[in-house]
Amino acid sequence: MTSSPSQRVVLLCNSVLLSLGVFVMAVPERSHASDPDIPRLQVDAERGSVKHEIELGAAYFAGRGVPQDDKRAAYWYEKAANAGDPGAQKQIGYFYEVGIGVTRDPAKAVRWYERAVSGGLISAKVDLGVAYLVGEAVRKDPGLAEQLFREAFAQGDGRGACFLGEMYFQGLGVQRDDAAAERWYEAGAKLHDPRAQFQLANLLWHRSNDGSNLKRVTRLMRESAVAGLVAAKHQLAIILVKNPELAASPQEAATLLKEAAEAGEWRSSVALGVISRDGLGVPVDSKAAYYHYRVAALQGGDEASRVVANDLDAISARLGPEQAAAIDLEAEAFAANHHVALQFVNKNGARWKDYPTYAVVNPEEGAYAGRVIPTPSSDYLKSQSDGKHSNH
Repeated sequence: MTSSPSQRVVLLCNSVLLSLGVFVMAVPERSHASDPDIPRLQVDAERGSVKHEIELGAAYFAGRGVPQDDKRAAYWYEKAANAGDPGAQKQIGYFYEVGIGVTRDPAKAVRWYERAVSGGLISAKVDLGVAYLVGEAVRKDPGLAEQLFREAFAQGDGRGACFLGEMYFQGLGVQRDDAAAERWYEAGAKLHDPRAQFQLANLLWHRSNDGSNLKRVTRLMRESAVAGLVAAKHQLAIILVKNPELAASPQEAATLLKEAAEAGEWRSSVALGVISRDGLGVPVDSKAAYYHYRVAALQGGDEASRVVANDLDAISARLGPEQAAAIDLEAEAFAANHHVALQFVNKNGARWKDYPTYAVVNPEEGAYAGRVIPTPSSDYLKSQSDGKHSNH
């Protein structure tokens, strides 16, 4: 059964390709027992330790132990990349691809990906393949892109399978074939690739209206969310709000939304506003609802502001100007500390000290490796913000 045009739009909105790399109460940043010793890292990195250069770059990128600073992250990753570390070469290549902490330079990104591949990093073949798939600073060559994706998959990289799924799902250089796309997503999911798990879950979710796939969708989304995919955190939370019997705990949906909002996903901030406004699994709290809506407006710009405008007006009238102004300041402080829109966040995994966060600032135009992650449509969120709740 193929998806309808409207379902396909929801599945692929704000997306062209998927690669590396969506949160809430006005509370201070939590410190972590495993936060790095920044002064020690600084000393070791300045002495030329590649390991500590990478760890310091990761700390700045994820905002762990220090304020988030993508320029400092880029500086330390590039130092490690110049020292020959393939993982750092891939990471700084991605920074140049999108323009994180550096001036966007797709040609330099390709050169870094090529160096990472030459250094034996299998996953960098996928990033290089993306460049050839869309013709970014290289000739457009879908055949070579497919070859690189297949090579990566054959060497155990599930992301290669996911991109092959994207090629067939979107008809990028091949004839569009939904069945083939699903097979490749399945292959990637079996290798525990969080992006493939997410895309497969979306296919299953939008293909069936009777709820028959809901348990499997939830399992796939949860595995992807635990791995750090921000869109999966958001999407899973939405499913759990509407199907609370599937939640692992009463707090799971709100926790997922908070994590996604901290990663800059304004839609999650909207959803937090909705559940605080309506008491969906949490106590009704107008102040919290106003705070989340204000965060969403700051994170998402004009589109988000349009979605939450009616709620902000109605709640601010009840709160009064003094309370609203105080909450505005808290929301502004939060938004300032979460200014990069992350697509993948893994702060607690075994490798967070190396590459805890694959992220992009979602570009308005162009095709990048981080743009296949779909998010719920703004129309859906607007209906939720207006109180028009869907049963699906």
